[in-house]
Amino acid sequence: MSRQKQKGTAFETAVTRWLQWALDDKTIHRESLHGSRDRGDIGGVIIDGEPVTIEAKSHRRMELAEWMREAETEAGNADGILPVVVHKRSGVGIQSREGVGSQWVTMTLETFARILNHCVELGPEDGGCDDGV
Repeated sequence: MSRQKQKGTAFETAVTRWLQWALDDKTIHRESLHGSRDRGDIGGVIIDGEPVTIEAKSHRRMELAEWMREAETEAGNADGILPVVVHKRSGVGIQSREGVGSQWVTMTLETFARILNHCVELGPEDGGCDDGV
């Protein structure tokens, strides 16, 4: 396994274990690969009945636009509307619970609003989390 692949696997595992601890939910897991139908790196995270598609990235250079496109595509594969990217924060290790919890999360403002609003309608034209947007 390449060094980069090992770093990615270690990061995904650390984030998975942290979420299991933080949300007290052992059903949260690393997703297996599904080729062009991937559904994110970490599965089992649910908000108000909606799956959260988590793409985990451990790279020196941030490529947020590319990573978000990937998360959005994978959310579509998982029939979800809450794509997020968890990415490694430079200079912050993942050997401790505090370090893992200090990593960055990126999402669109719309996704953030849906989470804050418990998937209830965001505005008069929006059908909430069940509208298939």
